[in-house]
Formats: sequence, structure tokens, C-alpha cells
Amino acid sequence: MTKKIYITLALLLLAVTVNAQTFLEQVEKDFQEKQEILPNGDLFKIFDNDLSAQEEACLKMLYAYMPIGDITDYSGEFYLENVRSTLSTAQEMKWNIPEKIFRHFVLPIRVNNENLDNSRMIFHDILKDRIKGLSMYDAVLEVNHWCHEKANYRPSDQRTSSPLATVSTAYGRCGEESTFLVAALRSVGIPARQVYTPRWAHTDDNHAWVEAWVNGKWYFLGACEPEPVLNLGWFNAPASRGMLMHTKVFGRYDGPEDIMKVTKNYTEINIISNYGDNAGITIQVVDKGGNVIPDAEVEFKLYNYAEYFTVSRKKCNAEGITTLNAGLGDMVVMAYHGNQFGIEKCSFGKDQTKTIVLNHTIGDEFSIELDIVPPTEKPNVPFVSAEQRKQNDIRFNREDSIRNAYIATFPTAEDIAQFAKANRYKVEEIEKYIVASRGNHHEIQSFLQTAAQKGVAQRALDLLSTLAEKDLRDTKADILNNHLYNTAMESDITTILAPRISYEMLTPYRKALQDFFGKEQATKFRSNPELLVDWCRRNITLHDEWSTVSTLISPIGILNSRTSDSKSLPVFFVASARSCGIPSYIDGITGNTCYIHKKDTITVDFSTGKSDITGSGFLQLKYDPIPKLKDPEYYRHYTLSKFEKGKFNLQTYPDFEKASVTFGNYTKIPEGYYQMVTGSRLANGSVLSCVNFFNIEADEKRLETLKMRDNSEAIRVIGSFNSESRFTLAETDAETSVLLTTGRGYFAVGCLGVGQEPTNHAINDIIHKAKELEKWGRKMILLFSDKAAYNKFHAQGFKGMPNNVVYGIDNLQNIQKEICKEMNLQDGTPLPIFIIADTFNRVVFESHGYTIGLGTQMMKIIDGL
Repeated sequence: MTKKIYITLALLLLAVTVNAQTFLEQVEKDFQEKQEILPNGDLFKIFDNDLSAQEEACLKMLYAYMPIGDITDYSGEFYLENVRSTLSTAQEMKWNIPEKIFRHFVLPIRVNNENLDNSRMIFHDILKDRIKGLSMYDAVLEVNHWCHEKANYRPSDQRTSSPLATVSTAYGRCGEESTFLVAALRSVGIPARQVYTPRWAHTDDNHAWVEAWVNGKWYFLGACEPEPVLNLGWFNAPASRGMLMHTKVFGRYDGPEDIMKVTKNYTEINIISNYGDNAGITIQVVDKGGNVIPDAEVEFKLYNYAEYFTVSRKKCNAEGITTLNAGLGDMVVMAYHGNQFGIEKCSFGKDQTKTIVLNHTIGDEFSIELDIVPPTEKPNVPFVSAEQRKQNDIRFNREDSIRNAYIATFPTAEDIAQFAKANRYKVEEIEKYIVASRGNHHEIQSFLQTAAQKGVAQRALDLLSTLAEKDLRDTKADILNNHLYNTAMESDITTILAPRISYEMLTPYRKALQDFFGKEQATKFRSNPELLVDWCRRNITLHDEWSTVSTLISPIGILNSRTSDSKSLPVFFVASARSCGIPSYIDGITGNTCYIHKKDTITVDFSTGKSDITGSGFLQLKYDPIPKLKDPEYYRHYTLSKFEKGKFNLQTYPDFEKASVTFGNYTKIPEGYYQMVTGSRLANGSVLSCVNFFNIEADEKRLETLKMRDNSEAIRVIGSFNSESRFTLAETDAETSVLLTTGRGYFAVGCLGVGQEPTNHAINDIIHKAKELEKWGRKMILLFSDKAAYNKFHAQGFKGMPNNVVYGIDNLQNIQKEICKEMNLQDGTPLPIFIIADTFNRVVFESHGYTIGLGTQMMKIIDGL
């Protein structure tokens, strides 16, 4: 029997088993390969230091598998400090962690695509005494309580904040909260990994949470959402309906989980079996003649945000076969080879095998209808006693107060007014930037103050106007100064002055690029930007295989290493162009890299070196309204994807913009082959979908039908609710009933879980439909567990709620209990719970837990009443 190897100073990463020795040999091989593709020896200078055997082994593990940008953009000293902290903590905590678990789930610094920082050392020093004497299980719970003190949930853009930036901001989206918690757990030596469902099957959006390794077993928990026990979160129920759960494990990993993909940076594992029933399916790809197609590309897709979103991409073997395990629901599967493709619906648990025929050619125009059914809900919820829940709620509220006390240190309206007066700004000019900067306000104020002193206040405001809110929260003043004071005053704001290009972390690239190219070369580039395109193609080597973690290499990192990947190169080009005074940008809809020369917009193709004036046609969508949908919205009801480089790429038109606005008239659109997906989401999570393939020719005016399939089900009574149920009005403390509050007719009731992500999503959905709900005119009663929860809700500052909302206190949760009983909901059904009912006690709509598009679903019912 192979001896277990545990973390000790003598054996750490120097295990003597055959398997461990083979792994170390592979690490050395991969490390050498990384050195070969990055010939700049300074990038590996840290290995010239006097390192211990453990330090060298750990550093080689990190350097062997980290993406290129992590080598070019961070110093060797940064990694050595992290390694030494990790090794010291392993000795200090003595958790008894197997070597394989340590090297893949404790040692790695990167969690997602966040900016790396010094959080490991800082968090360790804060947490070590807090968890002293606790069991590993309790330590995990305690670290999560600390994380909740520092941050709670709020949605934001796709760029992932660093752990320290999340602490500074005091909030983050789920991907940032889970990155934060993983970093915190690893800082005290506890193995942790981020888990994603790339997209839900029963509703829109996705979610990320954390698994922590405790004494030989993985447990899950919601990041910054502490519960009394592990394996408990608001997402127990929706996770049981998930189709795919995955995590990206740093390096080459050969654990017991199902391996989905192996890259040079990570091993992607499928852990759906931890959360719900699942089954495997075997896909075979053949041509029209029935001949198998080796190496065909297969994409497994979920309907989500009106797109067929790829959750797994695989290549077939020599027999044209690939496989996947997933939850017991439907996926759309597309297969490609050359200019041929096929599309089928696959039902996991029903279809054990599926043959996909490549019976379509790129350019074929056709449409198909697909009925897509998600898995059913089967939550497994651990027991929590009433006392455990009470004590956890007390702690939860105390942690909220700690965080709110920190937030109270941010500049007040009076502070901002004084700053504006002292620096000769108008309050309305700067208030939104300082408020949005949160814990980074000192940096934004410093930038504004210096600009005012130098007489370029308006130009500083112009620059800030180009930034995302997240940039305001984590960008230092010296970075903003680098861009402001190295750009000609008369240059265009959005295509030259703006520091932001894509979803990269902002860096001070402008002065360095100007110094490198020089004034003479910059002048040549401005007169003929193709010279810059050519310079990029001749001098920069692409290594996509070493950059698979969705991080971007900084422009300076590319300049110093002469190495990039396909996603970072356009950012480098635009950064270089803007630094040389050439208007340039990455198109927000198509993703094309463009520059402007002599009033022409030129699209750059780095793969061919050809740059062309973009060929375009025009698209208008004709929509024949169905009874419950007046005007479809982008991402909610339909999307467009364009076929490029062997796959369909989503076109990112404005979120939830109505079709009559985007395509009500002929709208300019790049020529090409398009896929339009539409879908009507039903209350049970199923989707009535349609996909239409068509071409747009240059200068063509194309009229296409936007087909929304109607849910022909009539509104029907699904349960009962006593409209005489009593509650207390939150603002007056007067007792009343639902009937007295709403009057005769229909009404809506919602039981909220304040501060919980599903409730926040529901409230935002209601705000999105505020005007329509106000037009309905009937009351919506939102109920809280107690007055403290009501006050906490208002402290979150939701703006734009419908004016027909009434706030109440559900004493002893009597109304919530009645709804659960009458609607046959299980004990512990996750909040929020919403119903639409009438004063004849008939319920026609019910929703609970995590549901994106709640407002839309409610309006479908309301419009049909």
C-alpha cells in the first residue's frame, strides 16, 4: 500500500513515492519548456537566489504552470514571498494535508483571473489568531465569517477584483467573493478551490462558490455568506438543478474527479456529482455519408441569457467520439469540422448516445425549434437547529454592522463638497466618481487634486468619464497620471485618452510605450498605422497554449517579453496606437480591433496581417407580438452570434435593450454568417427556443423575423393563499392584513432574505420592471423577518422600486410558513419566495430561490390576467 505523504518541512514537495517523483520530473520538464518560450532571462532571475530545496520546488511548480502574464507582470520576489509564507504557515497550522492536495489547492496564488496582490501574507497575519485552537471544520466557518465582515454581494462587471480590492470596496460579485474566500482559506493553509456553474440551466446567469478540504473530504460553502454548518448555502436547491459544476485546478492534476480538460496552465475537473444526479452521454460525429469524423470539435451548450452558451468544448478522438457527464436535463450540442456543422438537442439521463451529423455548411440558411428542459429540483439540505440558526443570525448582523462601520468612513456629501470647493470643482462634476471609488477614494481625490493644481481639471474629468466603476475602486493615482500627462490635450477622449481597452487591469503603459517607440517612430505610425500592425506581427510571438486562464498580459509585459496571446495582442496594439496618438479601440459589439485613419475605420486581423475597411450590411428584425411579450429584449429574449474562426461568437449589444430600439430600423452590422437564438422561459425553467441561421452580405438590407414561441398554457390556479393573513406595516408598526392592504383583486407577496444574493437579484429584476408593475397598479407586499431586516434592506440603498410596493414585517414568519405549506414547498425552501394571488385566495404564480428574470416572469402572468 502506498504510504500517505503529509506536509512536513522535510517532505514538502520532495515526496519519495514513485508517483510523486514522476510528478516532480514532469514539473521540471514543463518548467524548462516555459523558459524556452520566454527567452528573457530576467524573468527567471529569482532562481539565481539562494533558495532552499522546498522554496525552489514550490517556485518551479508555480512558474511551470502559471500563465505567461503572471511571469511578465509580477516579480520573482513577489512569488518567493508567497512561497515562504505558505511553507511557514504549513508548519504553523499543522493541518495534516496530503502533498497532492497541498500543491494544487494551497500553494497556488491565482484563483481566477483576478489581479494578484499581497493578500496571502496580510490575511494570514489577521486570521492566524482568530482560528487558533479551532478544528479545521470550524476554522473554515470562522474564516467565512471574517470574509462576511469585509464584503457582501453586489453585481459588477466581468473583470475580477483582487482580494484586497474586494476588502477595500466592501462588496463583490460571486466570482470576487469566492476568489476572496479561497485566498483567505489558503492564507492559513486550508486547501480551497473555486467552483463555478458556468451557466444555470433553469434560469439565467451563473454562480461561483467555494469548496474547502477538511480532513479528507471536500465541503462547499457560499463565499461571504456564512452558515452554521458546511454544505449549506442559498444555492443548495438551484445547484441540484445544475447541469455542470467545474473547477480549474492549477497545474497537472490526477485526482479522483472526472477530468474535462487539460491545458498547460490547469486541469479542469467536473464535480457535478457533488451536487445532483447526473449521467454520461457519448457523442459521435459523422458526415452525411455516415463516416466518422476524427478530431471534430464539439460544443456542449446551455440556453442562458437567450444564448446557447458553451459550457464545455471537446475534441473527438479517432473514432469521432467524445463524452460528457452532466445533470439530468437538456443541452444543445453543436459539432464542427471544416466548413461543416451539425446541431442537436441531447437529454442527459435519457440519451446514452447521440450521433451528430454534419449536415449543414457554413452559409446554409435554416431554422429549427428546440424545447429545452432543465433538471428537476432535489436539494440535499443538512440539518441546522433553531439555536444554531439564531446564533448564526446574531453573528451575521454583527458582521454587517462591522462592515457598515467601515463603509461609514467613506467620504460623505459634506466631505465631497468641501473637497470640490478647495479644488475649484463643481460638486456634481466629481461626486459620482468619489462615491463610486469606495475605499479607493484617496487615490481618486489625489488624482483630481493634482489635476486641478496643474490646470487640467476638465481633462482629468474627461479621463475619469471613460472608466468603469471598478476602475475607480482599484486604480492608483500614479496610473491615471501616467495616462493624463502623456496624452496630447487635443486628442480624442474615447479612442486616445482612455486608459481602458478591454477587461484588463489598468496599468501605466503609456509613457513606457512612448519612450520605447520614440517620437520619430510614433510619427511614422500615425502617418501609416499599418506599420504598427506589421511591427506587432513581426516582433511578438503568440503562445495561446500557455495563456488559458482568461487573464490578459499587460502591454508592458508583452513589450518586455515579446510574447503574447491572441486576446492580449489586440490590447497591446490599441495601447501602442493610443500612446502614439492613433485613435484605436476594440469594438464593444463585435470584438474587432479597429483604428481610425483619415476618417476611415479600419479592422485589423493579426492572423493574416490584413487590415480592411469593415464590410457591412444592414439588419432589421420584424417581430409579430405574442400575447405576453410586446417587445423582446437582448439577452432576455434573443441574441445574435457571428461565425468567426470556427465557432459562433456572441455579439454584445446593449444589455436588455428592446429589439425595436436595436433593430427596429435597418441597423449596420458586419457582413457574415449569423445565428439568432430566441427563447421563452417558462415558470418551471423550461425554454421554448428557436434558432435561425442567416447571412448578411455587404451593403445588403436584410429583413429577418424575430420569432418568439408562445407559451400557449393558459393562466391556471396552482395553489391557495389566505388573503386575511396578518402582518405589520414596517413604517408604522400597525397590524393589518393582506386584504386590507391590497383591496379586492390580484396582488403579489414576496418573502425576502435580506442581504442574500438571490433576493438582491429578485429586487433588481423588480426594479427593472418598475414602470410596468406600477402600470399594473396592484399592490406588491414585500415582507421581512423582523424590523432589523427591514432596516438593513433600506441601508442597501435599492433605488427605483415601484411605487405600489408596501413593506411589512412577517411576524414569526407566519405568512412565509403558510405559503410553503399551501404550495407544498419543503422546510428550508430558499428565499425569496414570491406569489401572485387574488383575494379569492387563488395563487396563479409562485417562484422561490435563485431566479433571474423574476420581473419578466411576473409580468407574463400579470399581462395574461
